[in-house]
Amino acid sequence: MQRIIITIDGYSSCGKSTLARQLARHLRYIFIDSGAMYRAITLYFLRSHINISSNKQVKKALEDINLEFYYNEITGENDIYLNGENVAIPIREMLVSEAVSEVAAIKAVRAFAVAQQQKMGEQKGIVMDGRDIGTAVFPNAELKIFMTADPAIRVERRFKELYAKNPNITLEEVRHNLEMRDYIDSNREVSPLRKAPDAIVLDNTYLTIDQQLKLALGWVKEKQQQLQAI
Repeated sequence: MQRIIITIDGYSSCGKSTLARQLARHLRYIFIDSGAMYRAITLYFLRSHINISSNKQVKKALEDINLEFYYNEITGENDIYLNGENVAIPIREMLVSEAVSEVAAIKAVRAFAVAQQQKMGEQKGIVMDGRDIGTAVFPNAELKIFMTADPAIRVERRFKELYAKNPNITLEEVRHNLEMRDYIDSNREVSPLRKAPDAIVLDNTYLTIDQQLKLALGWVKEKQQQLQAI
């Protein structure tokens, strides 16, 4: 079957990365976690005390950032490396979660990340998730999926994920964080969160992980058959 580019966009805590990883493993595609890229950049900014309001500081910092993905033999995942350091775990901390949307909204940051992402996708056979992958990064992707879920379900999922790492976290903190990220993502000036006109909506409020994978694989097969018939 013809190799294609699959984009997965949508709101926070909808399971975009989970589905992207599943599709990549099943199809033997490369999974590029765009969210991890922005989180790694945010982590670097936080560690380096970069003033994100200063274009000069931001541009200088980006010159010192090198991002790569390497396969982890133990987990079977592609971990992200920031300047040679595996930061797959620290980029998931709440401090990074609270700052990543603002950092990702910076024009220079998005240009830096998008250029790297597009280069990674030149050979096709990739799955990427984020918020503007199907609209800004790969507007010509063969298959675009837009994920959503009931807000209350998203808060519950995110709380369970964070509670395992930080028992002191509260449901209200998580709810506030998601609401803030949704607002910033949808209203930012550069590449706001939008559903691409040709994207297929996947509402997984009442779907299991296996059910959503089966649904998405069906869309992949259908798209490949359409392309093969051309």
